[in-house]
Amino acid sequence: MKKINQFLCIAVLTLFSTVMYAQSTIKGKVIDGDMNSPLPGANVIVKGTTNGTTTDFDGNFTITAESGSGEVVISYVGYVSQTIAYNGDADLGTITLVSSEVGLDEIMIVASVAVDRKTPVAVSTIKSSEIALKLSTQEFPEILKSTPGVYATRAGGGYGDGRINLRGFDSENVAVMINGVPVNDMENGAVYWSNWAGLGDVTSTMQVQRGLGASKVAVSSVGGTINIITKTTDAVKGGSITSSVGNNGYLKYGMTYSTGLTDKGFAATVSASKIGGEGYVDGTEFSGYNYFVSLSQQINDAHRLSFTAFGAQQEHGQRYNRSTIAELQATDSGPRRANKDWGYKNGEVYHQSFNFYHKPQMSINHLWNINEKSALSTAVYASFGSGGGRRDEGTKIGSDEYRIGSSGLQPIDFDRIVEENRANGVNGSTDIISSSRNSHEWFGVLSTYKNRVNDALTISGGFDGRYYVGSHWYQVDDLLGGQFFLDNETDTFAFGKPLKVGDKYNKDYDGIVIRYGLFGQAEYQVTDAFNIFVAADVSNSSYKQKEFMNNTITGSRSSDAVDFLGYGFKGGGNYNLDANNNIFVNVGYFSRPPFLDSVFLDEDGIDANEDAVNEKVFSAELGYGYRSEKLSANVNIYYTNWLDKSYSGSIGTGDDIFFYNVLGIDALHQGIELDFRYKATDELTVTGMASLGDWKWKSNVSAIVRDQAGEQVGDPIEVYADGIKVGDAAQTTFALGADYKLAPKSNIYFDYNFAGDNYASYDVTNRSSNNTNDVWKLPDFGLFDLGMRHTFQMGSFEATLTGKINNVFNTEYVSDANDIDGTASTAQVYFGPGRTYSVGLRVNF
Repeated sequence: MKKINQFLCIAVLTLFSTVMYAQSTIKGKVIDGDMNSPLPGANVIVKGTTNGTTTDFDGNFTITAESGSGEVVISYVGYVSQTIAYNGDADLGTITLVSSEVGLDEIMIVASVAVDRKTPVAVSTIKSSEIALKLSTQEFPEILKSTPGVYATRAGGGYGDGRINLRGFDSENVAVMINGVPVNDMENGAVYWSNWAGLGDVTSTMQVQRGLGASKVAVSSVGGTINIITKTTDAVKGGSITSSVGNNGYLKYGMTYSTGLTDKGFAATVSASKIGGEGYVDGTEFSGYNYFVSLSQQINDAHRLSFTAFGAQQEHGQRYNRSTIAELQATDSGPRRANKDWGYKNGEVYHQSFNFYHKPQMSINHLWNINEKSALSTAVYASFGSGGGRRDEGTKIGSDEYRIGSSGLQPIDFDRIVEENRANGVNGSTDIISSSRNSHEWFGVLSTYKNRVNDALTISGGFDGRYYVGSHWYQVDDLLGGQFFLDNETDTFAFGKPLKVGDKYNKDYDGIVIRYGLFGQAEYQVTDAFNIFVAADVSNSSYKQKEFMNNTITGSRSSDAVDFLGYGFKGGGNYNLDANNNIFVNVGYFSRPPFLDSVFLDEDGIDANEDAVNEKVFSAELGYGYRSEKLSANVNIYYTNWLDKSYSGSIGTGDDIFFYNVLGIDALHQGIELDFRYKATDELTVTGMASLGDWKWKSNVSAIVRDQAGEQVGDPIEVYADGIKVGDAAQTTFALGADYKLAPKSNIYFDYNFAGDNYASYDVTNRSSNNTNDVWKLPDFGLFDLGMRHTFQMGSFEATLTGKINNVFNTEYVSDANDIDGTASTAQVYFGPGRTYSVGLRVNF
C-alpha cells in the first residue's frame, strides 16, 4: 500500500509539473508602423483558442497560454495582422503593425496627423472601428460629441443637416480637411455635411486638433482642425457586405472590395452604398448614394501614384424654419417631430424646404521618396459640385390659412394653391416653388516636402494653391398649376418677363476666389524627452464677383480683384517628464483674410466693401498628459482672443437695402478641458471628459451704414456686445462612458453626454444698451446611448453584428435656438430627436 501511495504522489506531482511547464507567459509591445507610436487596443489571441487580451495605453500586453508552444495572432483594424510563434515563456519585444492600406504614407505627410507625447497640441483621435460601432443613424459630426470642446447637433434634423462647434466656434472657423485637402466653402467658410454624407463608410481615422493644430495649409483656423483620413487602397485582397436598418424606415446597404496588392505593385479598392428612409422629423424623407474608389500603383522604389475619388449624391427634405416651443408642443406630432416646411400635392408628400446636392472630390497623389531622409508628397485635386435648396415665392406657402388642419404646423395644402393658380389664368402664378442653385468648380494643389536633416531636426514646407468659381442663381422649378410667374425685383433682367420652369430670376452671379500661399515647419528633438516646433505661413486671397442679373450695372459686369494678405506663425514644445507624464505649450498669432461674403456684401453688385479687414487671432494653450498601463488622461487650458471679427449684415427690404460692416468687435474664448481613459480590468474600460468654457464678446462698437453705391446713409449701427455670452454652443459639457468586453470579439457599451450653459444664437448687432445681457439660456440636458457588437463565424466568413440605441430614455430637449428678446416664449427652436435605434450586419469575405 505504501508503494502505491508513493506512486500516486509521484504521478500527481509529475502531472502537476507537466501542467505548470505547459503554461507559457507571453509579453510584448505593439506599435504603429506609420508613426512609431504605441497602438493601444490591439487584439492578441492565442491561435486556435478564445484566450485573448488587448494592449494597454503603452501598447504592452501580457497573456498566459495553456500550451507550452504555439502561436499568437496580433491584429488591429486597418493594419496587417501578424502571427508569431512562441515556445515557453517569451518576450516578443516590439512588434510593428504596418498599415493594410497602400497610399497612406503620402496622405499622412500632407495631412499632418499629430503624434501623442510629441506634437504639442490638444488632440482627440477616433478610429474607424469606433465610427462603425457608434455612428448608427446619427449625423457624421455627432461621432465627436464626447470630445472635449465639441457641441454637435442635428440642427433641423434633415439628413446631412448636422452642425458642429469647437470651443464655441462654428464650422466657418474650424478647418475641416479630408486627406489634408481643405473642404470649407471658399466663399463663406461653411461646411455642408450633407455633401459628405458617406464619410462614415470610408473614414479610417478622424483627428480633432483643438486650437492651433498642426495642419500645414496656408490659411489658419480659429477653433481648431478636424482632420479626416479616408481609407486608401487595401493591400489585402477581400471585401465586405454591409446592411443596417433603423427607426423610421432607415435602410442602408453596401459593399466594399479590394483586389489586394499585386506582384506588379497595383491595388484597387471600391466601395458603394445606398441609404434612404422617412426621416425622424416629419417631411424629411431622404435618399442617397455614396461611393469611394482608390487606385494605387507602385512605379518603382522611389515613386508611387494613387488616385482617390469619393462623393455622396443625396436629396432630403428639411426642417428649415424654426418655431416657438409653444407652437411645437401644440402639434399632433409632438415638438421633436413637428415640421411646417412640407405638405401634400396630388396625394403625395411635397416639400417646401428640400436639399439636393452632389459634390464629388477626386485627387491624384504622388509620393516621391527622394532618399532615406526626404520625401515629397503632392496632391492635385478637383471638386465639381452642383445642386441647391428649395425656396418659394409668394405669401400663401407656409401661411396658416393654407394648411390641412387648424394648426399652423399642419402640412401645407399645395393642392389648394395649385387650384387658385390655375384660376388666375393669364395673370400667372401668385406662388411658386423655386430653388437657390449653387454649383462650383474647385481645383487645387497641395505639395509638402519633408526632410529629416538629422536624428534631431526635421523640416517640412510646401505650397497650397486653390482656384474656385462658385455660380449662384434662383431658378423656377414648379409653377404650381399656373402658366408663368412674374418676378417683383425691379432691378433684375427677369422683371416684367413671364418666367417658365427652368428660367433664372432674382440673382445670378459668380464668386471667384484664388488663394495661394507657402508654409513651413521645423521640428527639433532637443533631447529624447524634449521636442519643439515652429511654423509659419503666408498667403494671398484674391476675390472677384461677376454679376449677370442686375440691370442697373453698365459697362463691365466683373468687379476688380480685391486682394488680402494673410499670415500666421505658431510654436510650441512638448516635454516628457518621465515615462508617464508630459507637458506641452503652444502659442500663435495669425491675420486671416475675410471671406468673399464679407468683401461683397451685395450679391447683386460688383462694388467691394472698402471696410473689410483681416481678422486677427492670438491663442495660447498649456497642456498636461499622463500615460500608464491602465490610465491615460489629459488636461488643457486654452486662451483665444479674436480681434476684428468679420461681422456684416443688411437692413431694409426690396430696393431699399442698406449694408453695414462691423469693425473692432472682439471675442474672448477661454476654458479648461479634461479627458481620460481608464482600463479598470481586462474587460472593462471607462472613458470620460469635461469641458468648461467661458466665451464672451468683449467690445461695444458702431458701424457705418452704406447704400449699394457705397455711400454712407443714416445713423450708424450701435453694437453693445461687451460682456455678452457667445451663443450657439454649450459652454459646459461632460461625458462618461463604459465599454465591457463580454468575449474576445464581443462588447457592450454605454455613453452619457451632458450639455449646459448653452446660450441661444442671436444677432449681436440687435443688442441695445438696455438689454445687453438678455440672451436666453437653453435648459441643460443629458443623453444616454447604448450599443453592442458581436463578431462570430458565419460558415467560412467572419460576421459582425452591431446594435445601437441613441437617447435611451427618450429625453425631450432643445438642441438649437435663436434668441429674439431674451425669453423662452419667443425663442425660435429646434428640438433634438427622441429615442432612435439601428441594427447592422457586416460580413467579411
